Formats: sequence, structure tokens, C-alpha cells
Amino acid sequence: METTIEQGSLLHKVELALDSIRPYMETDGGNIKIVEITPDMVVKVELTGNCGTCPMSTMTMKAGVEQAILKMVPEIVSVVAIN
Repeated sequence: METTIEQGSLLHKVELALDSIRPYMETDGGNIKIVEITPDMVVKVELTGNCGTCPMSTMTMKAGVEQAILKMVPEIVSVVAIN
């Protein structure tokens, strides 16, 4: 099990990955927030604003959000939206 410091570092890296794509989401009136990073290295996120109801949100998740996180944080195994 990870220590609090390791979890904080992991959370910080995921936030940095999200910051790299967040401006594109904000342009469309949306955003994203981390809900949880599970012990099995799955990031759970919530798409907010227009991104939460957009019909293209599945593509945004796979082509944008998940790829950005997996590229910058190789410890993560997958990313799922809870909404």
C-alpha cells in the first residue's frame, strides 16, 4: 500500500496531466476533477460543466483525458468517468 506522500505525489502528477488538457475542456465550457485514485491505480474522474453532458464525452475521455494521464503517469492503469 502506498504511503500518504506517494499518494500525494501520484495525485499531483495526475493533476499536472489534467492541466495539460484542461484549457481545451474549458474552451467548451467544461472541466474535469479527480474523484479518486484507487489502490489498483484506476483514476476516477468527473466531467463537469458542458463536458458532463456532451455526447462526445466518451471520445474526450479516451482520446484526451485517458491518454494524457497514461502518458504522464505510467503507474496508472486506466481512467474512468463516474458520470
